[in-house]
Amino acid sequence: MEKIDDHLKPSHSVSAGAATEKWEEVSTGIRTAETMLRLAPVGLCVAALVIMLKDSQTNEYGDVSYSNLTAFRYLVHANGICAGYSLLSAAIAAMPGSSSTMPRVWTFFCLDQILTYVVLAAGAVSTEVLYLAYKGDDAITWSDACSSFGSFCHKATASVIITFVVVCFYVVLSLISSYKLFTRFDPPATVDSNKNVEVAVFGS
Repeated sequence: MEKIDDHLKPSHSVSAGAATEKWEEVSTGIRTAETMLRLAPVGLCVAALVIMLKDSQTNEYGDVSYSNLTAFRYLVHANGICAGYSLLSAAIAAMPGSSSTMPRVWTFFCLDQILTYVVLAAGAVSTEVLYLAYKGDDAITWSDACSSFGSFCHKATASVIITFVVVCFYVVLSLISSYKLFTRFDPPATVDSNKNVEVAVFGS
């Protein structure tokens, strides 16, 4: 029996080592993909921000600028915050073992969710403003503005489209951070006082 056990021990060690090596390769691949996904929105956010900042037009009908509209100002601020967070989070995600602790994984998960909704809200309210600028509102005799300020509307449209592309990236990032959180860590458990056993909160 002892000889059999001695023969089995090396095989278990080899299999465990192979599993560990395989997990490290998968983890490295996920980390690289996540870093690239976090870097991509930086350029997009800056592009949307710059286009909107330079969006103004003056002609015989008057002058208009992005700063005249609260929704467009919000879009500029949201893209600025998103660019900064994306760059910082990409730098942290690129570090080996950066997401090995529960606090960091939870932080990424929460901030990714928040940024997704912040940028989505910026795109949504700006889209509503653009719709009114293109179509007007006959119910309140509000004529369309884009027929008079076409260049302004085209630049604003480009900025909003880029913002929604950023939203798509952050939806994917939110899924990745959710996957990393809920697959690596067990749900919090509570103790059933009647049976004196631990019960997972997610299962209750």
